[in-house]
Amino acid sequence: MSNDKTAATAAPAPNFLRNIVEQDLATGAHQRDGLPSVITRFPPEPNGYLHIGHAKSICLNFGLARDYGGRCHLRFDDTNPAKEEQEYVDSIIDSVKWLGFDWEHKGPVGAGTHLYYASDYFDQLYEMAEYLIKAGYAYVDSQSANEMAANRGNFNTPGTNSPFRNRPAEESLQLFRDMKAGKYKDGEHILRARISEDAMASPNMNLRDPAIYRIRHAHHHRTGDQWCIYPMYDYTHPISDALENITHSICTLEFQDHRPFYDWLLATLSAGGFFQQPVPKQYEFARLNLTYIVTSKRKLRQMVEEGIVDGWDDPRLPTLVGMRRRGFTPEGIQLMAERTGVTKSDGWIDYGVLEGAVREDLDPKAPRAIAVLRPLKLIVDNFDANDSVECSSPVHPHHPELGNRSFPFTRELWIEEEDFMEVPSKGYFRFYPPIDGQPGARVRLKYGFVAECTGYDKDENGKVTAVHVNYFPDSKSGTEGANNYKVKGTITWVSAAAALEAEVRLYDRLFTDAQPDSGGKDFKQFLNPHSKEVVTAYLEPSLKDAQAEQRFQFERHGYFVADRVDSQPGKPVFNRIVTLKDSWAAK
Repeated sequence: MSNDKTAATAAPAPNFLRNIVEQDLATGAHQRDGLPSVITRFPPEPNGYLHIGHAKSICLNFGLARDYGGRCHLRFDDTNPAKEEQEYVDSIIDSVKWLGFDWEHKGPVGAGTHLYYASDYFDQLYEMAEYLIKAGYAYVDSQSANEMAANRGNFNTPGTNSPFRNRPAEESLQLFRDMKAGKYKDGEHILRARISEDAMASPNMNLRDPAIYRIRHAHHHRTGDQWCIYPMYDYTHPISDALENITHSICTLEFQDHRPFYDWLLATLSAGGFFQQPVPKQYEFARLNLTYIVTSKRKLRQMVEEGIVDGWDDPRLPTLVGMRRRGFTPEGIQLMAERTGVTKSDGWIDYGVLEGAVREDLDPKAPRAIAVLRPLKLIVDNFDANDSVECSSPVHPHHPELGNRSFPFTRELWIEEEDFMEVPSKGYFRFYPPIDGQPGARVRLKYGFVAECTGYDKDENGKVTAVHVNYFPDSKSGTEGANNYKVKGTITWVSAAAALEAEVRLYDRLFTDAQPDSGGKDFKQFLNPHSKEVVTAYLEPSLKDAQAEQRFQFERHGYFVADRVDSQPGKPVFNRIVTLKDSWAAK
């Protein structure tokens, strides 16, 4: 059911859902011929792109099925044609696969492909709605939307029965059929459930004659113009679960108050002969609330449409397409999902937990490379301008089997601007010039030679344009002579002659506030002006061959990925995934 990507996560921790599943397995609660005893589902609506919160649900549903020998279905809740598009379907399929999961089941029972759409069940959903009308459990209401809202009451006031609540079943049935035939406009009628005689006084607002079908004259991305009435989610979801023999229907906490209707509907339809026991059971867990992001589809869309970000796959967004482009790994996201646990109480998880999980995943497998992000020219005055010396370093310091990479040492190099100070601060161990008759600083050029600063050049504006040094030919790293030089500073560098010039995008958190849209705050007031910085960097020459989505650790800077969209053969563009350690501070 899953590919090898899922193996990189931490061992699953016990939680209340695992306890429920294990108890059900022990008692045979869902033992049925030809079916696994654990069947879960992930049911997204194809009206937008998935985000990190969905990833938690994906990992939970697919992970439970994987760990207990079951299967997980991907089912699209495509019952609102006005907001749904094939683009979103394709993106969701791609994102779930990228996270490391699929809906193929290869077990001894129930093998096959389990990709479904709620629209697959439109005929059955309609048939069951007619049954509910005939049996007195549903009626067509002809109130306006405003009248219905007013008569529904609120948490402190009981609702008022619709004047159409006792409409004869035959009349409701004919109206419902006429609705299906397209004889009425949107909103002219609606089909509502009648759960009990006093349902409109229920303290649970979801039981006050909930709507189960509405008129929508809209083109559907799969069924075209075949239908002009569409079932509501609360009606479609439990029936779809039952049709697919789901055993454990796992939802987030906001659906807790919907569970009584879920149970009532399946019990009622089972009594009508549509389903056999056991029917699915719904369980709720706390959604993932991650700091420094927003996950509201409306607000994400607003940022895209207003050009605040560079599209749905902007690497600063918490959309899965954005996180993938940023360079976050599926294994890192799975590790975060496991570490944040499964509970029944809401809470906030610091964004650093996600970044830490990604670092932990990348550290043992990302090859190392050198990049100079804010370049300053270093001139080795006593090195022949026509000469070159090969230097080498491990591809990965903890995996010698991967071998070494090599790069040239030449007369002109690039170093970081911060590796030189005209007047050094206390404890500064990088290059600075001779001061008060004392020689300049000696620094090791990592994997190369020790060099001593002799001076520097400035332009007409007083900006340092080059640093001059002399090197010690017998100090090369890896040789016996290297031990004769004791220096406190070591810096990275690349050859100016051989370096790859590349665009590097330094991404950071999109917001400066941990909860930018909580408590009625305007999230746009907390946009981080430093969330994206584009620099022209110089990289070691081997990175010219970097493939799209290949990840590296740029020594001292962090983890980077070759952008999957803008990288070209021989001309990669890099995105910073995360820094080497958590150093977040709003600027």
